[in-house]
Amino acid sequence: MRLTEFDPIKAVKGVGEVSAAAFQKIGVESVGDLLMHLPLRYDFFGPPGLLNRDAPGVTQAVEAKLTGTAQLRGTRRLPVLTVRATDGETNFTLTWFRMPYLKQKLRKGAEYVFRGRLVRNRYGLNLEQAAIYTAEEYEKLQSGLQPVYASVGAVSSGRIRKAILAAFDDIGELEEFLPPKIVSRYGLMDRLSALRGMHFPRTAESVIEARRRMVFEEFLLFILSVRSLEQESEEALNHFDFSKHGGMDKLFSSLPYELTKAQQRVHGEIQADLTSPKLMNRLVQGDVGSGKTILALLALARAADNGHQGALMAPTEVLAKQHYDGAVALFERYGLPYRVELVTGSMTAAEKKKAYQRIAAHEADIIIGTHALIQEKISYNDLALVITDEQHRFGVRQRENLSGKGSRPHILVMSATPIPRTMAIILYGDLDISVLDELPKNRIPIKNCVVGVQYRPKAYEFIQKQVREGHQAYVICPKVEADEETTGENVLDTCETLRQVLPPGITVEYLHGRMRPAQKNDIMERFAAGAIDVLVSTTVVEVGVDVPNATVMMIENAESFGLAQLHQLRGRVGRGSAQSYCIFVNTSGDPEKQERLDILNHSNDGFEIASEDLKMRGPGDVFGIRQSGVLSFRVGDVFTDSGVLQDAAEAAKELLPELAFHEALNGRVKKNRNERLSL
Repeated sequence: MRLTEFDPIKAVKGVGEVSAAAFQKIGVESVGDLLMHLPLRYDFFGPPGLLNRDAPGVTQAVEAKLTGTAQLRGTRRLPVLTVRATDGETNFTLTWFRMPYLKQKLRKGAEYVFRGRLVRNRYGLNLEQAAIYTAEEYEKLQSGLQPVYASVGAVSSGRIRKAILAAFDDIGELEEFLPPKIVSRYGLMDRLSALRGMHFPRTAESVIEARRRMVFEEFLLFILSVRSLEQESEEALNHFDFSKHGGMDKLFSSLPYELTKAQQRVHGEIQADLTSPKLMNRLVQGDVGSGKTILALLALARAADNGHQGALMAPTEVLAKQHYDGAVALFERYGLPYRVELVTGSMTAAEKKKAYQRIAAHEADIIIGTHALIQEKISYNDLALVITDEQHRFGVRQRENLSGKGSRPHILVMSATPIPRTMAIILYGDLDISVLDELPKNRIPIKNCVVGVQYRPKAYEFIQKQVREGHQAYVICPKVEADEETTGENVLDTCETLRQVLPPGITVEYLHGRMRPAQKNDIMERFAAGAIDVLVSTTVVEVGVDVPNATVMMIENAESFGLAQLHQLRGRVGRGSAQSYCIFVNTSGDPEKQERLDILNHSNDGFEIASEDLKMRGPGDVFGIRQSGVLSFRVGDVFTDSGVLQDAAEAAKELLPELAFHEALNGRVKKNRNERLSL
């Protein structure tokens, strides 16, 4: 009997109980989940040749002979394996981090094809983290593009590739849930062919075509999910009295700075919404540092002025705590009697119980926290306003959850992702949109530079100088640790390097998404408190806390990120009174990528950067650049795939009135909205 996409993962040949458990830990529970575990990127294996000494930072395949005996050095935490080799013309060193097991394979005199990234340092030429192939093995890889999957935990890229190959060997038909008229009109591949093309591409063009189908499908399901939920919602009438605003006015007039014209305009739109016949359902889109938080506090103050409760939901516990501390300090400074409560997942059961009691008794006017704010044990007392951000896309499902605790509240969504208005209307079609297109006057523009890998020692010296002057620094890497599948800087090795390069008095720590929440919170709290000088991290700091003392942001492999995400990361600095700096390290040596990154050299305006990114990027970028993902799309990217997004929106408009008649599509939409629009 052939496999179906609904069969459990252990039905795949070669996936036993242990492997199935490992897959389940990364969210792959069914055959369909496995097929949708799409490649992170693709590798093209060109002919092996001589070492190109003039291309540091570039991945190369070199036919070489080992001329020395492999040496294992370093520490237990960071073992370093090295061996000398030659391609007949150039002598160089092969270096591997955290791969001591390769020593047995590296016999003097052996000949292999080594594929790794060339690095030039004070010791000479190094080919780092090279994959090792026999000539025959490498020749087979040259037949097409090779998929690379994100390794997670015990599930390596190789294991994923092997399971997917086995699944396709035994798969039957896949459910084609897009109506034939849509597939035909937009020239889409059928679903099975598209998935096969994503996993086993023969050419770059075939990947682009297969991916276009998967992106269209993802965008369409998302748009239909949002629109159908809106249709099911009852008319949202405003039953709250917001006529009083004395405390809010006092806060507004007492601020030690004047709001920008953009802030004043958006503040007026929010206040008008609160007193209109319908409930507010608004998105405030503002660049990093444009002053969204004070607008949120003013709105919460007005809710409290009228005896209502207001809630502010943050994406992380550390940020929630920072919002809480800031709100309490602000209200105390101006003698405002608002009672603020903090609710987070890490609180003890006893702490939560007391907090819930105060909220239920209306002994709290403003509640600040993480997704714990919508847990079923919380009972609000006249909740009238909920403010959240795009990281917690607050869909109708959550509004209904809160409706069960009382009347439906006003909704305000804050977004720092700079996307053009046309795309925002599609993605946030159920929300009115306000744009903060002006930065406060007291912001000192960040100084930027785009450099090659040869600048890295100078960058480390600059970081040391800034720390000596009492400041802090971020260093961002695209990967958590070194592996044989992908190239690029990683957090663990970079952290170890900085600990060795920087003086002992400078504290260097690391942060990444695989760490336990308590660990991440502890690191961010220590960094915010100034106990950590240099924080080496993945992009998890993109949504982080304000650390005004941080003045340097160094981003490794900057060419592997989208410009909008780089701008978001850059926004972690420049929040204090000191001059801040951002160093973008282009490790590719590619002039075109250098030209794209140079946009960041000339502008600190997120919306301008997003617009330029949109113009410069095309379908070919799917092989190397991935945005953080507005709304965290699995395949699609609203910048690279803006044209597909427009097509999907057009198709959704046609299909929505007749959705009930498309049984398969309707079922997928319901499944998608339950997964995507729930926290």
